Amino acid sequence: MNIIYALAFFLAALLFLLAGITRLGVWQIERANPPIGRFKTVNNTKLHYIHIKNDSDADLPPIVFLHGASGNLRDQMSIYGEALKGRAEMLFIDRPGHGYSKRGPSTNDRPDGQAATIAALLDSLGIEKAIIAGHSFGSIVTLSFALNHPDKTIGTLLMSPVSHPWPGGVSWYYNLTAMPIIGHIFSETLALPAGRRQLAGGTACVFAPNEPTPDYTNKTAVRLVLRPYHFRNNAADVASLYDYVSEVSPRYKEIKTPSIIVTGNRDAIVLPEIHSRGLDADIENSTLVWIKNVGHKSDYIASDIMVAALENLAGASNDLFAMRDALEVKVANDAFGPVENCLDNEEFRDKVRMELEQKTVTDS
Repeated sequence: MNIIYALAFFLAALLFLLAGITRLGVWQIERANPPIGRFKTVNNTKLHYIHIKNDSDADLPPIVFLHGASGNLRDQMSIYGEALKGRAEMLFIDRPGHGYSKRGPSTNDRPDGQAATIAALLDSLGIEKAIIAGHSFGSIVTLSFALNHPDKTIGTLLMSPVSHPWPGGVSWYYNLTAMPIIGHIFSETLALPAGRRQLAGGTACVFAPNEPTPDYTNKTAVRLVLRPYHFRNNAADVASLYDYVSEVSPRYKEIKTPSIIVTGNRDAIVLPEIHSRGLDADIENSTLVWIKNVGHKSDYIASDIMVAALENLAGASNDLFAMRDALEVKVANDAFGPVENCLDNEEFRDKVRMELEQKTVTDS
């Protein structure tokens, strides 16, 4: 019995120590990466956002940028805020429960709820219609926005999107963290110290086979996701994503506003064969730009194409495929990684790709 008591005391002391390390880590992360935008409460949700108003020379309509899982508004702003400076009214948002935005009501646990909250923010800022641009998980919120708020949608830019049911599930820590009690303990004790050790590898995976942008983790404040509150909300989003896309994907044919889908064929995070090709098949007014040897961070590696795509959604006629061809030459020899050490097993992904290719041949 004494051994049991001693073990229980040791475990309690260890958890207390890890919780203290986590609290210190949160303080350090937030001190190094404070809020850089404004706050507004809409739909009972306190949102953190940056609103860059257009000037008299703006040649593009308003654009709303939505970050992916594990991200925050700095991810898109650090590249497009400068690339489109003076050309458009831009809105960069910490999605509900991410960055410095509060989670708000339970409706924000779903992408359509987040889309409704973002639509309310647009109303409060006087933005009647906008192009909605989403990367990765941000794309499912973008799609939900186009489905449920078509009157506010000029068009959608879907960058390395996730959109359809997929084989293989999600990484174990998402499901663990989403659990009521165990997940809370995990996020308050182990997630931050363990996550810090995995940060460089995780960044390599989202960029692979392309090399990460210099100082990417610092510029985008990606460490914010390691804070327990943010970590739990991010995990809840990802853990429930499969059920949500299973429910909503049959509705994509209802989207009538134009969509441009830009994706890399070497994506180590999502399967573009399922998501990007699926969206191109489902959305009537869509254009798919398929880029060889580009990974999940197409929003960074193909940023010039993304800007041209936004211009096209506003009425221009840029040759996106000529730009794609030029980029493919530039990245043809990229081999950063290795991809097999990333979130998903490359052998499994190749098997899925082969099955999809065989199915396409059979169906045709």
